[in-house]
Formats: sequence, structure tokens, C-alpha cells
Amino acid sequence: MNNKKVCFISCVNNYDEYNTALQYIRSLKIPDGYEIDTIAIENAVSLTSGYNEAMKKSDAKYKVYIHQDTYILHEDFLYDIIALFKKNPKLGVAGVLGAKGIPSLSGWPRRFTYGGLYQAPTKEIIQLLWFHTVKNDYERVLAVDGFIMFTQYDLPWREDIFQGWHFYDISQSLEFVKAGYEVGVVKQVIPWCLHDCGIISIEGYEENRNIFLQSYSNDIKNNQWRLFWNV
Repeated sequence: MNNKKVCFISCVNNYDEYNTALQYIRSLKIPDGYEIDTIAIENAVSLTSGYNEAMKKSDAKYKVYIHQDTYILHEDFLYDIIALFKKNPKLGVAGVLGAKGIPSLSGWPRRFTYGGLYQAPTKEIIQLLWFHTVKNDYERVLAVDGFIMFTQYDLPWREDIFQGWHFYDISQSLEFVKAGYEVGVVKQVIPWCLHDCGIISIEGYEENRNIFLQSYSNDIKNNQWRLFWNV
């Protein structure tokens, strides 16, 4: 394991979007003595399988799992996440948006959600989505949104149960909780990222929601995790 390396991992089917993301990644300030790497997985059957494939290929201690249409605007991103992880060894995975519960079909429930981002539902519109402000280095949450997730430890993504494009992020967050780590939303003064997502498809969402409930129902009961299906 290379403790001085950060790897950016994406599943890619649109190189116009991904090449833009790479431009932002290559514009980040790199701490002295550190190096960055990028891995693009093409033709992934699912995000979980693609992320597992890339995770096994990389020797980087720090990994950033990022959608091909997510652009990191914060030039000190690398400085901040490395410092955050070094200071907080119990923090396993972090993001810029997350909630103290499991979101419903309608999205992340505002009163339980922390962090923010810029989001582009169309090419002409950029929206600021801002929820509760994080006051400390990070806010401990139950799950973070998967458009960008960064880790300092490797845990397998559950490709055995999720073969699609939904609930992989909530599942992975809970896997870190089950392994004894914390999940966090980082402190941001202004959003670190732009998610140029367009209109997000919910195809397969209900199917994966049911898979999630079947797979984690005992954990939810035992840990009294908060559910927001009806929010």
C-alpha cells in the first residue's frame, strides 16, 4: 500500500464528461511527496463491480470514487482530505453530501442532511444545493451520496447484491459502519464539487431499494438506523 498516493476511480461510458472531470483533477494542488493516479473502468456491469475492479488494481491508500460527470472545484481538495484522514483514523469514508439516515425515493431529507454541492439539471442551469452546515472537521452521518466518495481503507463493494446503479453508496456507507468505522460529510465553506448530472434516471431504483431492505433489514433493526422512505 502506497501511503503517499491518491487514486481517482470512475466508471466511464462518456469520455466527453470524463475528460472534463480529468481536467479538474489535474488542476488540483498536490501535496509535496504525494502522487495521484486515475483509473477509468469501461463497460462496467455495475458501479460496485467497476469499483471493486479498480480498487484491486490500485495500491493507493486514499481512493476517490467519483462519477464521470462530477467536477472538483476545490483546488485544495487533496490537502484537505489527506489532513482529514490523518487526523481521524476512525473515519473510513467521507463525502460532501450525506444524511443521518437512509434517504427516501424523493431524495435526501433536508432536516437530516448535511453538506452541499452545485448541481446542473440542464446545461443552462446550475443550482446550489445546501443543507445543514458542517461546523467541525466533519459531521458524522450514516450514509454519503455516491457522486463522490473518498476512503482511507479498502472494503469490498457489495457487487454480490447490487448489480445496478442505485444504493451502492448507501450500502458501502453501511459496510463501513458495520466494520467499525465512521462515515462523514466534510466541512465546506462553499461547495467543493459540481455534479453535471442532468435529469437523474430512477430506472431500477425501486428494485434496488427492495434488495437493500432485504439485505440490511436485520442490521437496520439491530442498530435502530433511521429510515426515510416516507419523508
